[in-house]
Amino acid sequence: MAYWLLKSEPTTYGWDDLLAEGRTEWTGVRNAAAALHLKAMQVGDRAFFYHSGKPKEIVGTVEVTRTAQQDGDEARWVSVEIAPLAPLARPVTLAAIKAEPRLAGMELLRQSRLSVSPVRAAEWDAITASGADTQ
Repeated sequence: MAYWLLKSEPTTYGWDDLLAEGRTEWTGVRNAAAALHLKAMQVGDRAFFYHSGKPKEIVGTVEVTRTAQQDGDEARWVSVEIAPLAPLARPVTLAAIKAEPRLAGMELLRQSRLSVSPVRAAEWDAITASGADTQ
């Protein structure tokens, strides 16, 4: 299983929208590097759902439920289908990610404008632990 991060403006399509729909087609990605990441996704892969507006934060986890298919008229653009798994008990903010030394190499920080990026297993574990309910 691979791990990913998917960014969305919450005013355009947020976590609550995904929960209401139960699954969605992740369309509209028009960056070559991000499209390559979508093409690499497999059914069962997990991804963080990241709100890229204010506040910038990871709010939940999703699962890839269908691999890439063409999105639009050009074959180079693709979409995948995702379904929500669970919200994080506490959103993990961009500031918290930047402050965590174990996450210094995270693609989110290295290529901040990329809407789809890979997440290493150790990064996944660190973020899910940060967002866990510790009460």
